[in-house]
Order: sequence, then C-alpha cells, then structure tokens
Amino acid sequence: MANPSQTVPLHSLVFFESAVRHLNFTLVAEEFGTSQPAVSQRIAALEKDLGTPLFKRAHRGVTLTADGVTLHEAVRDHLAAIHVAVDKLRARRTRQVVTVATDFAFAQFWLMPRLAAFQELRPELDVRIVTSQNAFDIRGEAVDLAISFGDGRWPGCDARQILPELVVPVCAPALLERHTQACGTPADVLRLPLLHLGGGGQNRWMTWQDWARLQGLPNGGDIPSLTLGNYPLLIQAAVAGHGVALGWRPLVDELVRDGQLVTLPAPALSTSRGYFLVRPHGREPWEALDSLSEWIVRGCA
Repeated sequence: MANPSQTVPLHSLVFFESAVRHLNFTLVAEEFGTSQPAVSQRIAALEKDLGTPLFKRAHRGVTLTADGVTLHEAVRDHLAAIHVAVDKLRARRTRQVVTVATDFAFAQFWLMPRLAAFQELRPELDVRIVTSQNAFDIRGEAVDLAISFGDGRWPGCDARQILPELVVPVCAPALLERHTQACGTPADVLRLPLLHLGGGGQNRWMTWQDWARLQGLPNGGDIPSLTLGNYPLLIQAAVAGHGVALGWRPLVDELVRDGQLVTLPAPALSTSRGYFLVRPHGREPWEALDSLSEWIVRGCA
C-alpha cells in the first residue's frame, strides 16, 4: 500500500511525462539515452509507489488510465511552470545590463520620465540605476556610466558635459501670491522662507550663499529655513509651499510648465559646473553603453 506521506521522486515524474508524450517506452528511452527495460522499470516503480496503474500496456505502445490522466494534468502544469522559470533565469543571465549611477535629482526629474522611450528603442537591454547624493569614484564601483554633477574633473575618466548649471529660484504659486507685494527683486527673495539642500559635499551644489553672492547681494539670508537631505525631497517641500528652492533647469521645467512651481523675479544664474557623462578610462568598447550614452546626449540637447 502506498505511503501517503512519501514524496515521489521528480525524475520518475519526468519519465512519466515523456511516456505520456510518446506513448511508447522505446522512444522515451531514446530521449533520455537509456534502455526500454529501464524505462519500464521506472514507470512500474512509480505505479507501485502510487498504488495504481498509470498505463494500459499494449503490443504497439501504451495508453493512459484514468488515474494516469489525473496525474498527467498535474505533472504537465507544474513542469510547464518550471520550464518558464528556467527560461526566465536563462534569459536574464544572457541579457545585457547597463548600470548607471547618478544623483537623486537627475534620476527622478530627467532620467526616469524618459527611460521608457529608450527601452522601447532597445528592449533587449536592461538598465540598472543606482543613486547617491554624494560624490563617488566611478573607477571603484560596479558602474558602467555615471551622470554626475560637478566641474568636469574626474581623474581617470572621460567627462562630457550634457547640461550646464542653470539655476533659478522657484516656489509654489500660493507662496508667491502671499508675498507678491514684497517680492520684486532678488534681495526680496532672500527674505522668504528658504529651502536648503544638504549633503553632497561642501560647495558641490550652488547654495543660497553662492546665489546671493552671484546676485551681488551681501548674504544668503538669515531668516528661519529648512534643510533637506536630497533634491527630490527639497522640491517636494517647495511644491507643498514650505519655502523657496533653488531650481536646477531643466530638472524643474516640467513642474513649472505644469503650474506646480513658479519662478521668482531673479535672473537665472549659470556657472561652469553642470551634469557630465563620466566613463572610466580603460574599459572595453561596448555598443550597448555607447547607445545609451548617445541617447542621453541627444535628450539633453
């Protein structure tokens, strides 16, 4: 009598599934490189283990019994699921993966809204994005391409500028409406609640102090302000009306077009810094990486 708690060996079920497909034990033996008696013994052992015949033997082959049909339906579905999973794993292993490192701002406001368009052009490529608010050395990371903000100097790397630093103060429309009478000049901007970007290293980003100095003003404002640890969070605070943020264009352009942010009365300031495509020296040429790089360049242009 079969033991209800005993597990059926998977290889026996594989032989059984093949026998159902061929309905001939000789063909099963050819498929697995064994002998016909060995196949018969495996099937017989499976029938003994289950306590029921699975095939009706005939001179020219075999046919399924009712219990054999029931077992085959279950085995077929589960083996199909296994084959699908195996195919996915193999496909993932053979797909090309391009790893891109950038900061939170560029990832959220430029790259992610456009990435679907690149994936339509190159559906066989997988793009992996890693983000950090801090500067890092791409040469020591498992990264193929960096989109980094800076002055263009990355030792041991090729750097190609794709966006210059162009900064303009932005805030929520409601905040500007509340201060319209008192906000007509750059000096007036500094009297509003200011949102500061923390992290990223000293002087890596333009600060309110930098902005004031470039506007020819004496300081960056001494009124209460709010500091946030990454740029998307800072812009979220600006949209919510918590203060004025320095808006890097074109990262904030879509929010301005949508009316979630407005620019304040101050000229846009440009510096020699900006976003650069950074690739380490000495890496082998790679068509997939070149394709993504040129797509980013065209998009920024």
